[in-house]
Amino acid sequence: MTGTAEQPSATGPAEVTLDEVVALCKRRGFIFQSSEIYGGLGSIYDYGHYGVLLKNNVKGEWWRTVVGERDDMVALDAAILMHPRTWEASGHLEGFTDPMVDCRTCKLRFRSDKLEDAACGRQPSKHPGETEECDLTEPRQFNLMFETFMGPVRDDAAKVYLRPETAQGIFVNFKNVLQFARKKPPFGIAQIGKAFRNEITPGNFIFRTREFEMMEIEFFVPPGEADAWHQRWMEDRMRWHTELGIRPDHLQLRKHGPDELSHYSSATSDVEYLFPMGWSELEGIANRGDYDLSRHAEFSGEKLEYFDQEKGEAYVPHVIEPSLGVDRSLLAFIVDAYETEEVEGRKRTVLRLDPRLAPVKAAVLPLVSKAGMPEKAREIYEQVRRQVPAEYDEGGSIGRRYRRQDEIGTPWGITVDGQTMEDDTVTLRDRDSLEQVRVPADGLADRLAARLAEPWRSPKLD
Repeated sequence: MTGTAEQPSATGPAEVTLDEVVALCKRRGFIFQSSEIYGGLGSIYDYGHYGVLLKNNVKGEWWRTVVGERDDMVALDAAILMHPRTWEASGHLEGFTDPMVDCRTCKLRFRSDKLEDAACGRQPSKHPGETEECDLTEPRQFNLMFETFMGPVRDDAAKVYLRPETAQGIFVNFKNVLQFARKKPPFGIAQIGKAFRNEITPGNFIFRTREFEMMEIEFFVPPGEADAWHQRWMEDRMRWHTELGIRPDHLQLRKHGPDELSHYSSATSDVEYLFPMGWSELEGIANRGDYDLSRHAEFSGEKLEYFDQEKGEAYVPHVIEPSLGVDRSLLAFIVDAYETEEVEGRKRTVLRLDPRLAPVKAAVLPLVSKAGMPEKAREIYEQVRRQVPAEYDEGGSIGRRYRRQDEIGTPWGITVDGQTMEDDTVTLRDRDSLEQVRVPADGLADRLAARLAEPWRSPKLD
């Protein structure tokens, strides 16, 4: 192959639709409807091979930033099932509800406070309650926690709940962590884990589901420093998204009004992303005050406070909570990276992911399946995969294989051709610029590892 790059057209990219994202995720094995052979299960999804790799990379970057690069953070992995008193103390049993209405005509259920976002079952162009046929019940409160039972007897004494958030597992472990970690406020506890909410009206693909994964921090600070730390965490979290390629003009920080604040929060701001369905919450950063530790101390009888040796006084730390959904984060990265363009008269769909997030960093492709090229390509692949996640592909035309790799976001393509067999060089193709250059096969893995460590800027910012 020559060093000539494919030439994209000058046509500007159009914003992606949610349907296009869903189609790509299914086509390339990122995400599938759960239990699809049985018709699926409402708003529950399974992650395929590339989805798992991308998801793990997102989580890995979060861990690296909030734990690996900080001295004031420790990790935790709390259990999904917790003592039922936990949810009494947190207020979830009493207050974790949404107002629900039923339509007697179409038999659908809706959140009564979100009717403007829902579609009528009979006339989708209308909202529930806007047609003469609509017959809505009076609103009633619906608790969003999933119930189950521990042990062989199904009675109230055996009732437990699937956690609706990971935060409470951190709060009930505050005393344990304080003793072993030898930390003092300000310090934080970080956790990634599954949570479950029996949403009345989930939707918009993986944006709102009933089973999801969260990346949460509970950052414990002296009461007088809470406001300053809240501001600092808002800045830090905005920067994390943009450093991983999210366009700044597709992010905004929106402060909650008094009527939006949760019962535990004195101040909350959302990092919002411009999804195909409009501006929606990506991450919340809340100042939870001392509500959680005080409530768990009250209900458990245990002191959950920090004794300041220098001042000779004990206090209940206040808490700053940055809370980010893994699934929403993954969706935002895919949406922001998605682009279509015309290359030499043919449509190309590409995910311009930050190379750190890309499921596969390099694809090794023999030009044809003969003349010793597959064997040579395999040899190079085995060398490359030791240093960066790589994939070997010899099925179909070289152009079709390039397009497959473009759609999963692979930054670099390595093509083994006839010239490789003569001088041991390969064609290195760049996903974003489409530039193709000849480089020696020897040392290729080191070259790619070095490029992976370099700062990356999304071409969509140019």
